[in-house]
Amino acid sequence: MAGDWQPDFEQLVDEHQSMVFSLALRMTGDRGLAEEIAQDTFLALDVNLGKIESSQHACLWLRRVAISRSTDALRRRHARGFGQWAEIDESHGARKLERGSALGIRIEALLATLPEAQRAAIILRYQEDLSPEEIAATLGAPLATVKSQLQRGLKLLRAKAESQLKEYIRAV
Repeated sequence: MAGDWQPDFEQLVDEHQSMVFSLALRMTGDRGLAEEIAQDTFLALDVNLGKIESSQHACLWLRRVAISRSTDALRRRHARGFGQWAEIDESHGARKLERGSALGIRIEALLATLPEAQRAAIILRYQEDLSPEEIAATLGAPLATVKSQLQRGLKLLRAKAESQLKEYIRAV
């Protein structure tokens, strides 16, 4: 245990609920499923609260569980024949993306088409602003694997963007 730090469940929920929900939403593309994953993540936190050693550990633990539960939900959906990704309908992210541009919404949709591991690495890197080392710790993956997932995911995202977002590409 780290010193005198005592985890407070309500405080941890208040501090991290938007991050957990946002990770689940970006991973699954389904608002209802993201809410379920966030609830499940915080139920798991409540059960494991005594194992949390610090505020930083709580954040790392919540990220890891949210990504893991999201991946599990996607695999269950795929196994049932619903496809790997739920289509993003226009009302799905409207409240959150009102300030976003049409380009931002289209990039979110392209991000949704990436393989799970690449999508998770990119979301943790660019949404959560984690370093590759922090992503490796969060996902429990080797650093080289995370770097490879980031590189391949960005390359695939660029290729998809070039072919599907031609109206945004200016001639040089």
